[in-house]
Amino acid sequence: MSFVPPGTGWPEDPATADTPVALDPADVRHLAVGSGTLAELTAAQSVCRACPRLVEWREEVARVKRRAFANETYWGRPVPGWGDERPSILLVGLAPAAHGGNRTGRIFTGDRSGDWLFASLHRCGLAAQETSTHAGDGQRLIGARVVASVRCAPPDNKPTPEEKATCFPWMAREITLVAPTVRVIVALGGYAWQAVWPALKEAGYELPRPRPPFGHGTEVPIKRGDAQVTLMGCYHPSQQNTFTGRVTARMLDDVFSRARSLAV
Repeated sequence: MSFVPPGTGWPEDPATADTPVALDPADVRHLAVGSGTLAELTAAQSVCRACPRLVEWREEVARVKRRAFANETYWGRPVPGWGDERPSILLVGLAPAAHGGNRTGRIFTGDRSGDWLFASLHRCGLAAQETSTHAGDGQRLIGARVVASVRCAPPDNKPTPEEKATCFPWMAREITLVAPTVRVIVALGGYAWQAVWPALKEAGYELPRPRPPFGHGTEVPIKRGDAQVTLMGCYHPSQQNTFTGRVTARMLDDVFSRARSLAV
């Protein structure tokens, strides 16, 4: 088996053996829109098989493994949204890492990007621990939630346009379900910035035109009903960015401290 079967005891697994499985884009749309709660939605996200290339890749990675994790069982399934069920801050990323979230079952957990992200969230009072190494490790987000625009680890970190479109209803529905409490949305990287705009529109947000360009620390006021919300940009804490100094711990802390102050 090259993935963890749902309902077999993996920590924080939201699905069971009876969770319906999306096998094509139409199934994704149907199950996403029909999910009335985050529990239903994350369960369905975590067993999706609608993109054949991504299914093959994530399960091949889980079977072959990286040498450093050769003795570990890999999750090998889509990585659902994770965190507070009534968040005031929503973080949006691109996709799980092949040997990070695809291994641990939790977005941004178990890779270098996550090391930087969770350390900053902890310093800013948004995470219970400074590290996040595996599901069930005691990590907890405080008033925050993390989602990815694509739920499966893609080859070369590059999902195709068709894969992005297929996965879109999962994110749009999750944003809709948490919208009543969200006051700040932080896009981690330029791709997440581009991906989140149509999802916000789908979720009923009023958005400015033309679309402002992405930038670290960019703040854009948006609105949903009577709720005033701020969309923020943040450079992704990838190794490419952190190794070159494009992103520093102080830069991340500044964004998340600002997000927390705006979310009050």
